[in-house]
Amino acid sequence: MTHALLVIDVQNDFCPGGALAVAEGDQIVAGINAAMGDFSAVILTQDWHPAGHSSFASTHDAAPMSMVEMPYGPQVLWPDHCIQATKGAAFHADLMTDRADLIIRKGYNPAIDSYSAFFENDKTTPTGLEGYLRTRGTTTLTLVGLATDFCVNYSAVDAAKLGFDVTVNMALCRAIDFDGSLDAAKAGMIEAGVTLS
Repeated sequence: MTHALLVIDVQNDFCPGGALAVAEGDQIVAGINAAMGDFSAVILTQDWHPAGHSSFASTHDAAPMSMVEMPYGPQVLWPDHCIQATKGAAFHADLMTDRADLIIRKGYNPAIDSYSAFFENDKTTPTGLEGYLRTRGTTTLTLVGLATDFCVNYSAVDAAKLGFDVTVNMALCRAIDFDGSLDAAKAGMIEAGVTLS
C-alpha cells in the first residue's frame, strides 16, 4: 500500500502572468516541493494542448469563459493556454520536477478537453494513470495544484469513484472561482467521498 502525491498542472500559464492565470498560483510551489518527500510516489500532470484546440475560445471566435456544447457535453471555452512545447505549458521553474515518478500529459487530443488526470472530458477515455497506480500498489492519493475547482476537482472525484482514498490539500491548491465554481467543486468533492484538508 503506497500513498502518492498527485500534483495537478503547476504550469506557467496557470500562474500569475500566464494566459489563464490562477490568483496566487505560484504561491503553492514551495509547499508542494516540501511535501514531496512525504510520499512514496510523486506524479505530475501537465496540460498539453495542440494549437487550435477545440476548448479554446479563439477556435470558435467566441468570448473566453463562454460555454459551448461539445459531443461529450458542455464545455467552457478558455483563453489559449498550455500549448505544447511553449513556455506557458512548461512547469513552473521552481517546481521540483526531478522528484516525479511519472508525468501525465492531458488535453492533447484536439477534439476533447481533459480536466481529470484519469479521464478525458467524455468521462470514458482513460489517461492510463489508474493502471499505473494499481500496478504500483497505490491505494491512497493526496492532490495539490491548479486549479482547485477544475482539474484538481475532476481528478479528485474520478479518483474517489475509482476507489482510491483521496485527500485534497486545500492549502496547496488555488482556484479560478468562476461563477461559483469553487463552492460547487468543494460540495461535489465532499459528496464523492473526497477529504478536504
